[in-house]
Amino acid sequence: MAKDAEKSTWKDFIWNSRTREFCGRTGSSWGLILLFYLVFYIFLAGMFCLTMYVMLQTLDDHKPTWQDRLGTPGMMIRPRGKAMEIAYNTTNTETWDMYIKTLDNFLSPYNNSLQAEKNEECIPDQYFVQADSGDVKNNPKRSCQFNRTFLEKCSGLDDHTYGYQAGKPCIIIKLNRVIGMLPGKDGQAPFVTCGAKKEDSDKIGEVEYYPENGTFNLMYYPYYGKKAQVNYSQPLVAIKFLNITLNEDINIECRIISNNIPPGTVRDKFAGKVSFKLRINTKG
Repeated sequence: MAKDAEKSTWKDFIWNSRTREFCGRTGSSWGLILLFYLVFYIFLAGMFCLTMYVMLQTLDDHKPTWQDRLGTPGMMIRPRGKAMEIAYNTTNTETWDMYIKTLDNFLSPYNNSLQAEKNEECIPDQYFVQADSGDVKNNPKRSCQFNRTFLEKCSGLDDHTYGYQAGKPCIIIKLNRVIGMLPGKDGQAPFVTCGAKKEDSDKIGEVEYYPENGTFNLMYYPYYGKKAQVNYSQPLVAIKFLNITLNEDINIECRIISNNIPPGTVRDKFAGKVSFKLRINTKG
């Protein structure tokens, strides 16, 4: 009897035919609740859309509104190998062919013909500032040519092996792009210097830099961003090792030297510097 009464109670709760209630509410009550939540969520969605619209009006399509960045840009090399280790055998083409392909692909946009087509010759040793006229944006920004031939012996044009076959390899260094950065003052351009770490200081031998003195010319700055400066060609510095010690691991560090870029910190190993290991084997 008690079970039948309990079953009847649950049936009445789900659907009461006498009061025409579903789960304890009439159709009009359910309709009012659904209408309330419909209006409530439409209001929330409208507030969200309005907030996003107002926030988007404060953004610039071509540069960050707020730029919280390190004072020292990072550096990177090409090729970089596995775990920043470049090792190969001069007598085995397969060990250094991947480095050649990496450099070919990386430098192809710097071919003189492409640079002449997309970019223009600029006045060296001074910033190429392209200011906006009030609210009128001076876009797209023009870009300066960085021709592959600037890298001379490391351009891959005269020696398609970039010196790897002869045991005198080239490494390309680039400074990370930072919008609006002016990397030198008083007309002094930043430059790259490379050396072996303390334990390998007597093994690195002579190093050549291209362009001359390993400088990043001021005419490539400031950088205005991908959208504003579509054809921007990032300046490069090539280093060529002429008589590095063979058949040994050499730990090398390259740094950016500038009169207004602070030195990197211990916490960020790529800020203003890059470290890598180089080993050139000549034995089979």
